[in-house]
Amino acid sequence: MSFGTDSMVAPLRRVAMRRPGPATFQADPELWHYTRRLDATRLAHQYDLFARHIEHAGAEIEWIPAADDGLADSIFVFDPSFMTPHGAIVLRPSKSLRLPETALHERLYERLNIPVIGTIEAPGTAEGGDLVWLDETTLLAGRGFRTNQTGIDQLGDILRPLGVEIHVFDLPVWRGSAACLHLLSLMSPLDRDLALVYKPLMPVALYQMFLERGIECLEAGEKEFMASGGLSVNVLALGPRKCLTLAGFPRTLRTMKQAGCEVTCFMADALCLPCEGGPTCLTLPLWRG
Repeated sequence: MSFGTDSMVAPLRRVAMRRPGPATFQADPELWHYTRRLDATRLAHQYDLFARHIEHAGAEIEWIPAADDGLADSIFVFDPSFMTPHGAIVLRPSKSLRLPETALHERLYERLNIPVIGTIEAPGTAEGGDLVWLDETTLLAGRGFRTNQTGIDQLGDILRPLGVEIHVFDLPVWRGSAACLHLLSLMSPLDRDLALVYKPLMPVALYQMFLERGIECLEAGEKEFMASGGLSVNVLALGPRKCLTLAGFPRTLRTMKQAGCEVTCFMADALCLPCEGGPTCLTLPLWRG
């Protein structure tokens, strides 16, 4: 089987991505909540290098076709759908500008013959950044501005018959409803028993669950977390303790390496930092195992 996952850290075998195009390069930063106008040349170069890292890790890339469709955020493919061992769930982003992206994902699954086992319908909202596999039968969900209770209830209706239990954690307001704060903005699994976290914003119940389950929490520093807009914690696990992360945050890098992680860094000051999206956001795992 060439699709399916119930892990955030099993070896990444197959992934969907979408290259940036005119919509991203020319995006109005005020409309899309970017920190500044984007440098198209540097952004495209950094994206190409990022894609090479994914390929060098052994993952097959399935490209969502690029088009001049006005969808500036569509390079961040992690959010509009979610993969399970049985097939995909098409989600419903809270950011209204992103709603048309779900059709891109539906066409992807149809082309790859990957079944869609459910769809989140209005008024439900759910984004991939708020959904984290803890183990084969446990899904963590962040409830906040991007994922609401109605969306979580619909996810529960889809996943409960498959034996998956959802644990819900409320997210902080932090920088408000326009900012992109997901559950994965506060933590990134690095192995089944290891996670990188920004402890000051972690939900207490989630932090306690990690401790109770023997999951070691590596603490990201405040200075780098704030300087990166939270992206210092956005780490993509290519496999257990094999990580891809943004360059420029040496304390966070040192913390992961001291825990036995093999860490690859990539430059993303033009690609990720202005847009609130990191390496996890740029990839949609189709198959881990």
